[in-house]
Amino acid sequence: MKEVRTPQIPNFGKVAVLMGGVSAEREVSLHGGERVLEALRRQGVDAYPFDPAEKRLEELGAFDRAFVVLHGRYGEDGTLQGFLEQLRIPYTGSGVLASALGMDKWRSKLLWRAAGLSVPDCVLLKADGDFVRVGKELGFPLFVKPAREGSSIGVSLVKKVSEMLPAYELASKYDTSVLAERGLFGGEYTVAIVGDDVLPSIRIDVATEFYDYDAKYLREDTRYLCPSDLSEAREFELRAAALEAFRTLGGRGWGRIDFLMDEVGKAYLLEANTAPGMTDHSLVPMAARVAGISYDRLVMRVLEEATLG
Repeated sequence: MKEVRTPQIPNFGKVAVLMGGVSAEREVSLHGGERVLEALRRQGVDAYPFDPAEKRLEELGAFDRAFVVLHGRYGEDGTLQGFLEQLRIPYTGSGVLASALGMDKWRSKLLWRAAGLSVPDCVLLKADGDFVRVGKELGFPLFVKPAREGSSIGVSLVKKVSEMLPAYELASKYDTSVLAERGLFGGEYTVAIVGDDVLPSIRIDVATEFYDYDAKYLREDTRYLCPSDLSEAREFELRAAALEAFRTLGGRGWGRIDFLMDEVGKAYLLEANTAPGMTDHSLVPMAARVAGISYDRLVMRVLEEATLG
């Protein structure tokens, strides 16, 4: 009788699932981190939760590998990655520089534009700036947002000059760097990357005016089309653009690139996510599922990509 062998789980050692933290995206991170933790443990990985808001980072020295499910400041912006580099603990996602660039919407757009990639017109705002001039330059409606926040936190859709200052004041509560960006309303899409694989694009249709925090995490009427409504040729182009944008930043391991379309269907790079969400509303697991990759397998794929340098 032929022996049936049980697949062997790679020995990752003791794994810290980094979740929570102190950013404005703490609750989202906790939700996704718990799901990742459960998936790892189901597959025999010796995994433990680690919340930097409750534990000293030095305690990470007891671990062999880190799965980063922290979002926003002090988790996705290169600061944590630099600490893990110092401890020589392999971690999931991009390195220090790519994480910092991916978190900064202004500087990532500068880099993409310099590389010849399409980005929406945008400018940095100041409290005493000329909002009338900015409105004429970008046109209304436009978006005002913190340059270094995620999950649409602090983002406003601005339809007239009188709304500019309140929008700036809201965004500046989350970041000293505030961005005004031309509004594009031909559709929002996202493309996930895991290792060398580029997953199917997702079109995001919202019942709200834009894809805000509620639409992302709380509302049940947000629609996700995956596979999206793009032709095969356009799908290929969008996936190729996502991979080029990710590699231009120096991204590695896994990530997600978001796009906006204009009214004639031209795609513009919106932002990069170097530690994407892993909640039940999150987009990378959704695209992976369409590609035939289960949540558990996705989590293992990401962990397998953990590295240093």
